[in-house]
Order: sequence, then C-alpha cells, then structure tokens
Amino acid sequence: MPAEITFTEDTLRYINLFEAVTKTRVKDCMETEEKLVFVVEPGQANRAVGKAGENVIRLKNQTGKNIQVIEYSDEPEKFIRNVFYNYNVQNVVIENRGNVVHATVTVDPKVKGRAIGKNGRNLKIARDIVNRHHNVQSISVA
Repeated sequence: MPAEITFTEDTLRYINLFEAVTKTRVKDCMETEEKLVFVVEPGQANRAVGKAGENVIRLKNQTGKNIQVIEYSDEPEKFIRNVFYNYNVQNVVIENRGNVVHATVTVDPKVKGRAIGKNGRNLKIARDIVNRHHNVQSISVA
C-alpha cells in the first residue's frame, strides 16, 4: 500500500510557488534538507523545468533549495525510471522478496555514486517518493 501523502504549510507554499512559476500541476511535493522534489502530471516535466532549466533555476533562487522535477506515471517501472532520470537508467526490475516489493535500478556506472548519494541520501529520497505513489518498499541501485 503506497504511503499516505500529507503536506505542511511550507510544502503547500512551495507547491503554489512551483505552479505559479511553471504553469504546471503538481501531484506531489516532498521537502528534504537540501532539496524539493516535485512530482508533476504526465507530459508536464519539460514545461515544468523550462527552457534551459530556467524555471528550476528561478525556483532554486527563490527557495534556496535544489529542485528535482519528476514526471508521474501510473506504471511503477516507468515512474522509477523517471525518478532516476538524471542517472541514465538502463534497466528497472521489480520483484517480490517475501512480503516486500523491491526494485533494482541499473544506472550508468559513472553516475552510480551520485544516484545513491552521500550516505545513501538520494536513494532514500527516491525510495520515499516512489513509496508515496506505488507499492514498492525497497530500491537498490546496480
């Protein structure tokens, strides 16, 4: 069962700002210490990022946080590919391991470390955002 999504006042302000700047619909927003992760409706990621990333740059300047834009998909595999989009995804395998649904994401070996992040930070954020929308509890990067 995907995790329940609740927004704080701050998160709602970020969503309103994002929608005003990008003219796109936000499906989800997750705030971490150093970045804001926005999930947008299918087909809206390019518009949300803007030409040459101008919207993301403007939002970063206004919020002081890095911005990640992920395009939503009803298909867990496609959504996971979108979450790891910046890391040149080569393959996604979703399997049941006992009572846990696990996804193994194969990325370009040159950026595997960045995909996982310092102390697994990026991987944890990815796992949390995927779990909010799909029944996938565990993700590893290969």
